[in-house]
Amino acid sequence: MAQARLEGTLDRLGRQTLQLLHETGAVALLLGRAARWIGRGTLEWPQTVRQMARVGVESIPIILVTGAFSGMVLAFQTTRQLVRLGGQGFVGGLVSLSLAREAAPVFTAVTVAGRIGAGFAAEIGTMAVTEQLDALRVLATDPVRYLVVPRLLAGLVMLPVLTVFANAAGFVGGLLIAASGGVSPPVYLGSVRRFLDAYDLVSGLGKAAAFGVIIALIGAYRGLVAAGGAEGVGRATTGAVVTAIVLILVCNYFLDLVLF
Repeated sequence: MAQARLEGTLDRLGRQTLQLLHETGAVALLLGRAARWIGRGTLEWPQTVRQMARVGVESIPIILVTGAFSGMVLAFQTTRQLVRLGGQGFVGGLVSLSLAREAAPVFTAVTVAGRIGAGFAAEIGTMAVTEQLDALRVLATDPVRYLVVPRLLAGLVMLPVLTVFANAAGFVGGLLIAASGGVSPPVYLGSVRRFLDAYDLVSGLGKAAAFGVIIALIGAYRGLVAAGGAEGVGRATTGAVVTAIVLILVCNYFLDLVLF
């Protein structure tokens, strides 16, 4: 009995590992196909601009809220501890550095993955199960060029822009909370100037661009392989969000090792 359970566990583990390797290879191939279209310069500009507005402009309100409260929480925790120790001059630097390197790009990416990644998977998945992708191929239109490339460019360009808004909102929120906790605005701003430099901001924006590519690729891939009607679209949507968030967190760790 114990041996049968062990064999069943190993079988499931092997199947899951093979599935993970298969999907990793498929996503890499999808990225390569999209990169070839981008390299040729044959882009669907109207569709690209539409997706940029969807990813960027329509996401600004929720990103501002997320960024503001992230900065407020960071400031609340650091102010409580450092004021007791006489370290008011470190609060602004810690908050701004944490936002620029980690909180702003990661929280922005997770928020966009839930809002936009799910939408990408649902939209393309619906086209897949209703055979609209086959219709595109019959019309000599590559679905990767028409559907994937615009979303990939939108994620690549707009995630850093949204991260800038998150940084700004978090900075303001952190300043207000720090001021209410006993750190004067001049001290807070002086700490930011002392500890935060351009490299931290640029590195955070670079991470955001990588996260944008992950969100777009995973959402598009899950949609392209969706099957089984409405239930299949639901599975694709859920899988896109979960996979994108996990990959964002994993990628964030390795980018930290490289950048910092």
